[in-house]
Amino acid sequence: MDILLVASAFNSLTQRAYAELSDAGHRVDVVLATHGPDPVRAAVRERRPELIVAPMLKTALPEDVWREHTCLIVHPGPPGDRGPSSLDWAVDGEARQWGVTVLQAEAGMDAGAVWADEPFAVPETGKSDLYRNETADAAMTALHRAVRRYADGDHKPRPQTGDWPEAVWRDYYRQDRRRIDWERDDTATVLRKLRGADSQPGVLDELHGREVFLHGGHPEDQLRGRPGDLLATRAGAVCRATRDGAVWIPELRPRKNSGDPAPFRRPAATVLASWTAPHTPALPEIPAPLDLPAGRRTFADVRYRERGATGFVGFSFPGGAMSTDQCRRLLAAYRYALARPTSVLVLGGARDFFSNGIHLNVIEGAPDPGEESWRNLNAMDDVVEAVLRTTDRLVIAALAGNAAAGGAMLALAADEVWCRTGTVLNPHYRRMGLYGSEFWTYTLPRRTGPETARRLAAEALPVSAAQGVRLGLVDRLVPATPGEFAGTVETLAAEVSAAPGLADRIAAKAEARGADEAVRPLADHRRDELARMHAIFADPAAPYHALRSAFVRKTPAATTRPLRIGEGR
Repeated sequence: MDILLVASAFNSLTQRAYAELSDAGHRVDVVLATHGPDPVRAAVRERRPELIVAPMLKTALPEDVWREHTCLIVHPGPPGDRGPSSLDWAVDGEARQWGVTVLQAEAGMDAGAVWADEPFAVPETGKSDLYRNETADAAMTALHRAVRRYADGDHKPRPQTGDWPEAVWRDYYRQDRRRIDWERDDTATVLRKLRGADSQPGVLDELHGREVFLHGGHPEDQLRGRPGDLLATRAGAVCRATRDGAVWIPELRPRKNSGDPAPFRRPAATVLASWTAPHTPALPEIPAPLDLPAGRRTFADVRYRERGATGFVGFSFPGGAMSTDQCRRLLAAYRYALARPTSVLVLGGARDFFSNGIHLNVIEGAPDPGEESWRNLNAMDDVVEAVLRTTDRLVIAALAGNAAAGGAMLALAADEVWCRTGTVLNPHYRRMGLYGSEFWTYTLPRRTGPETARRLAAEALPVSAAQGVRLGLVDRLVPATPGEFAGTVETLAAEVSAAPGLADRIAAKAEARGADEAVRPLADHRRDELARMHAIFADPAAPYHALRSAFVRKTPAATTRPLRIGEGR
């Protein structure tokens, strides 16, 4: 079928819908509804789609569109749930079970006939993690079912009338419900409020006399203080006391003042440092041990552990972005892992994003964004080069979630790439106006061949994990739920480390690396890529700077026309 996706952003779920529906043989295009209803109407006139699907839409479809065409809305709530903040209410109510409903657009919000629905269990995690994982899995299961039913032509969607259970309308989840009372709220309550707003919109609060949004929350089981007081920093996060414990808050976003540019999330300690008077005592930096003992409840974005002959370098950064500091700490952990007596090394977090490359928010907030782009890129290159130069053990990149740009190239630097089914790869840089680095001119053609590598870089389209296998980007699909992925990877990695031919594989890998080095050294790839990137960073008129700022500040980029994805294919 010819399917048009209408979305408020080309976010993780929209990308996954695009990739998986394309894999299913449909011709898919995307129009973003960020410029109002007219681009949507124009796309419908031009494409004349057989079906319109809205995976993530914050505004209503034009009435003339949904009256004349079948339009399916993906709603992140179970049948009968209605309203704009479904997942917020699910986290607030500590729901054990939730669901996704694919319904037909009509005048009443979320009141259309139901084409498919899918339940899911709700883990103890943040809203954004829940959205990208359990919710996205259920959404795609329901969406595939709804599309098949529509294509078959004999399915009658169930109207939300008559014997339908009473609908539950949930209003927009406002800041007055999120507000934290540091004197009265216990740690569990504080964490629930923080996790329910971790990515958007944050929890409005006050620090140092300034209004600020708090983003993300992790428990702390040892540090204590007066409720509301800041106790310490760690890897950019700040620790704040509750009435019966403490929590770590990774990121802060200042509240917008009239006339100021749109503020954005940055590491909490960085924001605080920009406000603190020179005479104010600095908070102590309390690092977490790399090999954090089992059972500790604290914040640690980089960890190392061993199981037999397998080492695991775990990392989890907000939004998957990796700043200069985060890259350097990850490199230190990787070098520590190389000093351990293991034969297999696994990279990746237990769930959610693998990596999205350099940290655009930190770059945007730097005094000189071009210079910080350069520093961050070199730090990212150092990590990728360390992986590429590892010849004494097998390196596996285990992707629990999506990877893009330099993060995708970090994965491709490993000997094997294992992806959870549902993972989406974006092995390109063009949509941010960049040529690319992280040795992509070596790793991408090495896996896909030069022609496919050029096509992937030029088209700049998302690739499903299944398509990644067919292209040579992915070596193994791991059909596990988000909560089961880490345990499944550990079992599979143990099998690899115990395989009788492992030593021969490692020797062959070292020989191949030497042969490739003789043809063209890695240093040449790095030099040529960085020369192209430095020219972009140093040019204030380069599109990268405007595209980065628009992306970070969530403002529409200055383009001659609304973005369309998939045109001209």
